[in-house]
Formats: sequence, structure tokens, C-alpha cells
Amino acid sequence: MAVAQKPRYVDLANPSLSVECPNCGLRTARFVDHCRNCGYKLWPSSEMASAAFKAWRDADPSRAAASRFDLDLPPPPIDDTVDFAERAHTLGIHLFPNSNYPFIICVGMFFLGLAAIPFSAPARITMAVIGGLIFLYGVVGWVLVEDVRMYPSDSPPTQGEVHH
Repeated sequence: MAVAQKPRYVDLANPSLSVECPNCGLRTARFVDHCRNCGYKLWPSSEMASAAFKAWRDADPSRAAASRFDLDLPPPPIDDTVDFAERAHTLGIHLFPNSNYPFIICVGMFFLGLAAIPFSAPARITMAVIGGLIFLYGVVGWVLVEDVRMYPSDSPPTQGEVHH
């Protein structure tokens, strides 16, 4: 005679993953073979406990993340995204905007450093010119372009009048 693999009765309405052990009375996982505390056999077989858990889990979509070895349902995922710019603004902290110009300045310094190595004169001069141009481009971009965009002039034009 074939042994049934389906559970005979599972309380699908009970949302709990834990039960009190009939032997020791302590709380243990509901869908494991034996009580974790005293070893009392809770289910006739592991296959039956697994089938009962699958039927219980499939009865409610909110139970999809549960494991048969858990004592409680896992908590819902927490949205822990933080808008640091908004939080800093709320706290009165000034954050500089992202900039690529410091990296460009470092690349220019790299070529200027290569120009200091004793290569042939044309190679050193070429590296110094390239490094100087890249370095100046980074400094001008960071100081003049981004600084003006970040801190626009707040003072109204004086139209030639100077107040003392």
C-alpha cells in the first residue's frame, strides 16, 4: 500500500510558525520533525512535515519568505534608502556637489611628475606641456566653472554707485 505524501490536516488559518511542544511545553518550530528542546517527535515523517509546510506556505502569499525552521514570520523588508543631500540640508550641513575636476587635476599632476623623470628633452617638454594644460584645465574648471555655478553672485549690480 502506498504511503500518502500529502498532510492529512494542516491548520492553514493559523499564521504562527511555532507551537508548544506537547511533551515539554516549550515553544518550538511547527514544521520540523522533532521538538528542538526535548526531541519529541512532532510529525510522523520529514516528508509529511515538509508537505504540511508547503501547503501552509502556499495558502497565503505573505508567507512566501518563511522557512519551515523559523519560529516567526520574517519581517517585511525595510526601505533604508537615505537621501543624504536632503538630510544634510535639513540639518544645515553644506555638501559640495560631485565633481570630476579633482581627478583631472591629479592626471595633470601625474604628467607633470613624469616630466621630472630624466627622459630625453623632447619627451620631458611634451609631458610637461600636456600635464600643465590638463592641470590648468582642471583648476580653471573647478574654481571658475563649478564655483560660479555653486555660489552665484547674490549682490545686486550697483550701476556705478558705491556706498560707503
